[in-house]
Amino acid sequence: MIRVDVGDDGVARITLDRPEAKNALTPEMRDDLVVAVARCRGDADVRSLLVTGTGDAFCAGMDLRASTVTQAGQPGFDPRSTSEALRSGVQAFIRDLWELDKPTVAAVNGTAVGPGAHLALACDFVLVHEATRFVWSFGRWGLVADAGGAYLLPRLVGLPRAKAMVLLGEGAVGAEAVALGLAYRCLAGPDELAAEADALAVRLAAGPTRAMGLSKQLLNASFETDLGTSLDREAHFQALATASTDLVEGMAAFRERRDPRFEGR
Repeated sequence: MIRVDVGDDGVARITLDRPEAKNALTPEMRDDLVVAVARCRGDADVRSLLVTGTGDAFCAGMDLRASTVTQAGQPGFDPRSTSEALRSGVQAFIRDLWELDKPTVAAVNGTAVGPGAHLALACDFVLVHEATRFVWSFGRWGLVADAGGAYLLPRLVGLPRAKAMVLLGEGAVGAEAVALGLAYRCLAGPDELAAEADALAVRLAAGPTRAMGLSKQLLNASFETDLGTSLDREAHFQALATASTDLVEGMAAFRERRDPRFEGR
């Protein structure tokens, strides 16, 4: 199951809560994630999103016992069922997190495997602790990298390292994840990770939500956009930012030499 809590601080906290199975995703959990992210998008009171897990794992990927791939080779198996399950499931929440117009934080409290790793990597800020492990095992099972991994990994770590992760199963532990570009910060342990991730989510929730969302879109699209298109989009987005009350507050705070009090509008 997953738990979703929206605080008065503007942070939506999504917790994967199936510790007995290392938070491996069931179809129900997968669908609940899609619904939760969609609700965060539409809720003006949500200004940042924090994803984490319970126990000693972040997410062990999809629960293969409930996956369509386990039916491969059985009489009547239709390979199209796998592609449809991907489109409506893990691909949906990866896309929704990546495109969410609000800042996101992943507190990777333990092992993150395959799609579980990509769930974290679709967030804007990935925080880990010294024992956090990222693992890719697609090649061991004869599967293609899914849940957006082939898109996310080369952008974060470069193509050669991404191929080593997917084709050779090379992972990363703790501070190594920061050095490779998978994570933003490494903390000493789970308690420090939880506190730092929560503080970061609160800080982001207090920012100019609309402007940050527009900047996020520009940055995420930069690998597929030529300079001219990026500059045109930048000008358009800056015009949108000038229509926000947060810009008015930011300019007033600058003139009055005080900290701004943004409302996310």
